[in-house]
Amino acid sequence: MRRNPLILVTNDDGINSVGLWAAVEALVPLGEVLVVAPSRQWSGAGRSMPHTVTGEFEQSTRDVAGRAITAYAVDASPALCVIHAMLEFVPRPPDVVVSGINYGENLSTEVTVSGTVGAALEAATFGIPALAVSQEMGLEAHMEGTPDQDYVPAQTFTRHFTRHLLERGLPYGVNVLNVNVPRGATQETPWRLTRLSLQRYFIPTTPRRDVEDGRLGYRVIDDPIQAERDSDIWGICVDGVVTVTPLSLDLTAAVDFSTFAEYLHREP
Repeated sequence: MRRNPLILVTNDDGINSVGLWAAVEALVPLGEVLVVAPSRQWSGAGRSMPHTVTGEFEQSTRDVAGRAITAYAVDASPALCVIHAMLEFVPRPPDVVVSGINYGENLSTEVTVSGTVGAALEAATFGIPALAVSQEMGLEAHMEGTPDQDYVPAQTFTRHFTRHLLERGLPYGVNVLNVNVPRGATQETPWRLTRLSLQRYFIPTTPRRDVEDGRLGYRVIDDPIQAERDSDIWGICVDGVVTVTPLSLDLTAAVDFSTFAEYLHREP
């Protein structure tokens, strides 16, 4: 690990997110911290790069644990914030990128929807080890958080896994660690390596067009025991452990190519 590593911190909840600054506070002891985050809420942005943003930014400085932290609030999606950071704001290539601490868990098949995970994946395309950290909360808190949320456990795990990435990096085939901290966790809560569940965690609900607008709603899975026992859903919802899921940029299906080619050539 470098003597003074550079840690880039971003999120999808916006520059004023309490979770973002909780992550910064946790990481200050590990090195130089730079914040580049969206100027507003971007939950559900995935790795999107919309043409409707301006890229305009506002620079500020905040005192965190006695350290002056430079922060850029950018009119951009989370993934675009990472690109802006890499092209415009970092004084040198970051040693690690941390995205979070997110308002609400990011699990299962919906991780590709998450702007928190999207930013981490974008960092990985630059060859930077990345960590996405999310805190389980009720649905009502997923956009603005909750004022009484205790971030200390999530801070502990953010610091722990960031230190590991700084000291050892990630092995070949792993580009992002997706960490989810359950509601009610403590600093002593065990963590578990998990896979992404193939069960849907956030269930879309039909818009109530008679009384509301046409936007879809969502609820969480009714029975998490439907999920696989080695999955992130089971870990969070059933066993209450911190889940750590290794993610890869390689979305290629894990099939034998010769067998699959034969399948595709076969007459229907």
